[in-house]
Amino acid sequence: MAEVSQERARNRRRRILDAALAVFSRRGYRDASVDEIAAEAETSKGGVYFHFPGKQVIFRALLDLSARRLLDRVEEAIARETEPVAKADAALLTVLRAFAEHRALARLFMVEALSAGGEFPQRLLEIHAEFIAIIRRHLDDAVAQGAVAAVDTAIASRAWFGALNEVILHWLIEGEPERLEDAYTALRPLLMRSVGAKEG
Repeated sequence: MAEVSQERARNRRRRILDAALAVFSRRGYRDASVDEIAAEAETSKGGVYFHFPGKQVIFRALLDLSARRLLDRVEEAIARETEPVAKADAALLTVLRAFAEHRALARLFMVEALSAGGEFPQRLLEIHAEFIAIIRRHLDDAVAQGAVAAVDTAIASRAWFGALNEVILHWLIEGEPERLEDAYTALRPLLMRSVGAKEG
């Protein structure tokens, strides 16, 4: 009986976070309200407050959950590759594909987390650092194996992430290219050349 109750609570919490993602993406963090999130989740305002004491807590939980899911997806993609450069490449491509499939998620990370103020810009930098660390780890392996030039991987990993970040932001704001994956086709050779890797 307790397990059923816990599962129901988990489902409601998940539904609230899904609703929050939709509302924050549509209205922006500042204009979104707990009332709107409750309506979107088809629950009461009290039901939302039972799980989350306020809008800020909802947003933080959503940001953390989304980052965790994305990091897990990146690690799964990396695990399928054997070469270190391919692993770093897979990390970037996975982020791009996830955002291409979920524009609301891209907006949460690229726009709303920065405009929300408070703790969120710092939290976003911490999330970026986690992704950059993954790229650097595999670039370090690539340097050690002689698969790329002896580059400064601290700078290279930030440059790779920064380039992808800018491409995604431009797509999100300007709608170009129409398909986000098309940008990576042009970006990938530049990234590979930046570390002296073959483009195959």
